[in-house]
Amino acid sequence: MIILLSLITVIYIFILVQVAYRFVGNSAQLVQQKVDETEGSYNQLETKKEKLHKQKINLENKALEIFTLYEMTKDVSKSLNESVAFDIFKTRLSQHVSFTNCRLLDPDDQDIKLLRKSSEHFIFTLRSKRHKIGYLDIEGILENDREKVNILAHQFALSLRRVKLHREIEKIAITDGLTGVNTRRYTMERLNEEYQRSKIKKIPLSFLMIDVDFFKKINDKYGHLSGDQVLREISEVIKENIREIDIAGRYGGEEFCIVLPDTDKAGAQYVAGRIRKAAEDKIFKVYDNSLKVTVSIGTATFPLDAQKVEELIDKADWALYRAKKQGRNRICSFGIYDE
Repeated sequence: MIILLSLITVIYIFILVQVAYRFVGNSAQLVQQKVDETEGSYNQLETKKEKLHKQKINLENKALEIFTLYEMTKDVSKSLNESVAFDIFKTRLSQHVSFTNCRLLDPDDQDIKLLRKSSEHFIFTLRSKRHKIGYLDIEGILENDREKVNILAHQFALSLRRVKLHREIEKIAITDGLTGVNTRRYTMERLNEEYQRSKIKKIPLSFLMIDVDFFKKINDKYGHLSGDQVLREISEVIKENIREIDIAGRYGGEEFCIVLPDTDKAGAQYVAGRIRKAAEDKIFKVYDNSLKVTVSIGTATFPLDAQKVEELIDKADWALYRAKKQGRNRICSFGIYDE
């Protein structure tokens, strides 16, 4: 009996040991599985962490690059000259991007469609809000560098818009609203500049005063609107008969003036003659009327007739007075009154 009880006890203990072993084995396997899962999760987190760190560095580098690009375009915005601004832009662009050629094209350039089809050309449209300012045509640029171009080009577009607005405002400020020639103030500023240049370089400078003959009669007979149209037509006659370097302005009322750089007395007489003859030959279409209008012109030349700007104006005005006194539709140069 004792032996049987002992055997049963041994068997029971054996069974308990087996059960405990299996339980411990399963628990260890579960623990190992959890450890493996934890390690896997940890490795994934480390990988994500490393990836996020790289992304952060890339973003910081990108932000620094963008900031640097924007900082480098500050010089572009300082210039109010389109050519200078574009030269600065190209210089800044070449410091960050490799390209073979870069051109600034007008908004209405007819070659844009063809250039867009070429793989050699990258065309960037320059815009400021809803205003199309022009195009950048860049050759030999890598695909990866185009984003840098976008950043710099956006800044350049803003600067270019500023330049064009300044030019428009400046044009309004210096242009006579009725006739389209320069204002008296601007013309006098340019006369002073040319006088200083002529004095330094010891070259002649001529000044013309032009008056529309019998203008009061035109106003009285046909009305002020017709008179205004006559002044516009005369200004066109003047502009068509002078050089690009010459400066035409409205002196006041029906009087115009012209600054002729590097022009002696004979040259001034020649220009005056062209203008007088062109006005005389022209049929002025003024609303329903066809008019014949003539002009009288006085000229004076530095340094032959005058040594100062005020004296030059006064001498030309005096010569104009002589031309009108002699019957109008005439030219008088200071010191010569028989033309």
